[in-house]
Amino acid sequence: MDHSGSNSGPAGFRHPAKVRTRVPGHPSHLFEDTSGNMDAQPFDPVYEGPTAGFGLARPGILSDPMMSNLAMAYGSSLASQGKNIVDKNIDRFIPVSRLKYYFAVDTIYVIKKLRLLVFPYMHQNWEVQYQQDTPVAPRVEINAPDLYIPAMAFITYLLVAGFALGTQSRFSPEMLGMLASTAMIWLVIEVFAVLLSLYLVTVNTDLTTIDLVAFAGYKYVGMIIGVIAGLMFGRMGYYIALAWCCISVVVFMIRTLRLKILSEAAAEGVLVRGTRNQLRMYLTMAIAAVQPFFMYWLTYHLIR
Repeated sequence: MDHSGSNSGPAGFRHPAKVRTRVPGHPSHLFEDTSGNMDAQPFDPVYEGPTAGFGLARPGILSDPMMSNLAMAYGSSLASQGKNIVDKNIDRFIPVSRLKYYFAVDTIYVIKKLRLLVFPYMHQNWEVQYQQDTPVAPRVEINAPDLYIPAMAFITYLLVAGFALGTQSRFSPEMLGMLASTAMIWLVIEVFAVLLSLYLVTVNTDLTTIDLVAFAGYKYVGMIIGVIAGLMFGRMGYYIALAWCCISVVVFMIRTLRLKILSEAAAEGVLVRGTRNQLRMYLTMAIAAVQPFFMYWLTYHLIR
């Protein structure tokens, strides 16, 4: 069978396929080379990605004065509410608003109170004359408790103790820190023990925790006098001065606390007999009686 008429070329030979050449700029191009035009594209600094539709803040919103004022007002409101909550919770345990009354002292009051702590035997009137809902300022009432003298006495006690240790070549920061920690721990234990005793005896008194801290801190005045006397006159001078100060502190505590703990009987002007009042009297005497033990325990090792 002759196939020569169907193809113009020799048998078994195929013509090569025609290659289409693409003319640049022709509209039928599927892809264009844009690598050469990268520099010509303008850069947009504001990026609006997929999150732009979700209502996230843009730089323009934060720069709006109205939105800035609203944010500041909202932040101030939150800060004010937080401050009020903190103040209320702190005042439940530590009446910070009342602390200013305990430091309202002057030079005349300090001199009179120190003289009362060392020589309480001639003082007649132990009642607080100005009784109000708020604590009485000590500068107008010598019988009112304060925190200035206990705080200054505590610091002075540490300074005198450090000086005493230095004269004996035993001073070190660690020992002074241990001495301060011991004194503070015993003070806290004493105050909590008194609070627990008042609760168990069910005493209806106007004594507060700060009052108890103040009364417990007055002992440091006698401790300072005892240590200074020991440094000046030796061990005998220490014992004589400390014994005098211990007796003075006991008298001061009994005459002051009996009007606080026995407030009901004092208000009636008579001594009401009974088991409860006897317990209150014993509690008053016990609080006063432990003061000399603390005074000796915290000072005897400072004198050699």
